[in-house]
Amino acid sequence: MPPRNTRQDNARDREQSFLSHLTELRARILRSILCVFLVFLVLSPFANEIYLLIATPLIAQLPEGSTMIATEVAAPFLAPFKLTMMVAIAIGMPFVLYQAWAFIAPGLYQNERTLALPLVISSAVLFYLGFAFAYFVVFPLIFAFFTAVAPEGVTVMTDISSYLNFVLTLFFAFGIAFEVPVATFLMAWTGMTTHEALVAKRRHVIVAAFVIGMVLTPPDVVSQILLAVPIWLLFELGVFFSRTIKQVRDAQVPSTPRAQGNTSTSSKSVPTSVPIEEGLRRIKRTKKRGKRSLDTRDRNS
Repeated sequence: MPPRNTRQDNARDREQSFLSHLTELRARILRSILCVFLVFLVLSPFANEIYLLIATPLIAQLPEGSTMIATEVAAPFLAPFKLTMMVAIAIGMPFVLYQAWAFIAPGLYQNERTLALPLVISSAVLFYLGFAFAYFVVFPLIFAFFTAVAPEGVTVMTDISSYLNFVLTLFFAFGIAFEVPVATFLMAWTGMTTHEALVAKRRHVIVAAFVIGMVLTPPDVVSQILLAVPIWLLFELGVFFSRTIKQVRDAQVPSTPRAQGNTSTSSKSVPTSVPIEEGLRRIKRTKKRGKRSLDTRDRNS
């Protein structure tokens, strides 16, 4: 039994360690918020220009003489303000991820650090690629489609707040969708699934991709297809990575010679059976010794 002072010291050390972790977490969260706030302050004078840049794909497809409108009193101020805040968060995301990595890394093993850091970097890059794909590929196509199918006599004049909510939804949907290779790689690496299982479930994944496209995108077929097809292609990329993981693990497993006759079979059974028998013998000897010591104590008493 350790002394009471030692127990108190151990409890005090654990409490101090927990408090130190909370203090470090608080400091890193504050640094992340400060970084985003500083980026927002730098971008706030250019809020209208940023909104114009995001609205360019729609403005380019509007009919001649048509413009965007603001149906709410504070919309000309709040819409660019909201967009600038979202852009600040997107720009500051690498620093935020670095703060999260710096907090978690000391508790990881070396092999986990080797795996986690590339995954964090690739996740951020794929998220930005999702943004770029939505802006340069999806927006021109869907806005051209929307303006072309407008009924005769209807003037397309989109509200700036509605447009902002629309594009932010698409940005978020495509950013998440482009994380499919990372999710597939993690599932294969941790053993949650295998390359064969992913190949067998390809049909279900294709159906799920269209369902996700229907849920995450606005209610139109074009944006649904433009989201579902990249999800499917990125899943195929994840399947390729899972096959690479399988090949690496198969190469790490040492090859064992095939059994040849009864001789090889008996030689394989000896190493596994001998330690078990020896362990049973030791247990029996220990029991006999215990009985002898008890008998000796009874006689002496």
